[in-house]
Amino acid sequence: MNQFGNKTAFITGGAGGIGLSIARGLGKRGAAVMLADLDADAAAQAAARLSEEGIVAASVGCDVADASAVENAARETLQRFGKVHIVVNNAGVSLDGKTGEIPLEDWRWIVDINLLGVVHGVEIFTPLIRSHGEGGYIVNMASIAGLWPTARSGPYAATKFAVVGYSEAIRQDLAEEDIGVSVICPGWVRTGIHETSERRPSRNGSGAEHEQSSAMRMAEREIAKGLDPALVGEWIVDCMMARRFYIFTHPDMAGVIMSRARAMRVDYAACIDDPRFSGEDQ
Repeated sequence: MNQFGNKTAFITGGAGGIGLSIARGLGKRGAAVMLADLDADAAAQAAARLSEEGIVAASVGCDVADASAVENAARETLQRFGKVHIVVNNAGVSLDGKTGEIPLEDWRWIVDINLLGVVHGVEIFTPLIRSHGEGGYIVNMASIAGLWPTARSGPYAATKFAVVGYSEAIRQDLAEEDIGVSVICPGWVRTGIHETSERRPSRNGSGAEHEQSSAMRMAEREIAKGLDPALVGEWIVDCMMARRFYIFTHPDMAGVIMSRARAMRVDYAACIDDPRFSGEDQ
């Protein structure tokens, strides 16, 4: 599926940011796009803008944490376009905090959206892609944090690591069915991701909230200097056309990924060199 003409794409978090930019990139290459978003009004406005640009676009309200809502969005997509070929599981939220002080309700909230939201998209749409036998593509949004965790990023990093691993697994499952898979691992991009933590369940004016807000202000400064989502969206579509599995965006972050790999090699060597594992003492 290196060409997107006459294909249909379903994109979560499609009302703005990277999701909308991916939709525009696919639409310019001939795909019809269904923008799914928690904010149904914003999704409708975004679809209208794409339509004005000559892109075939529609919208649907959808809470990716709710499997029934994703099923409903899938039905509406089929009713509107007949088939689905491409699924972009882009919707996500952020959450930071000090280990041992993060409310479990906040953990459940971010897991439901960042991980299970992706799972819902894959499990509900994969049978629909299989059904027409024309091949397809699944793209999952992770983060550079899915390979490189930082302090106070436990909940966010955990969900993004999970998305990377899940994507690596389903890539193998779907390879023989002509259903491609990519996982996006961007660095700082000028989106509103840092604002999403304000929707976490425990937001109650506590001291812990003050610490989180301070960390988010730092993230906000980095995001303000980040890449234009229009550039990132175009790059993602280019990578889909090239069938790249890992989609990276920041060359200057390569060093931290390689340093993680080097650290793993060093510690792995410990068991390789230990006679208890090499069989030399048996």
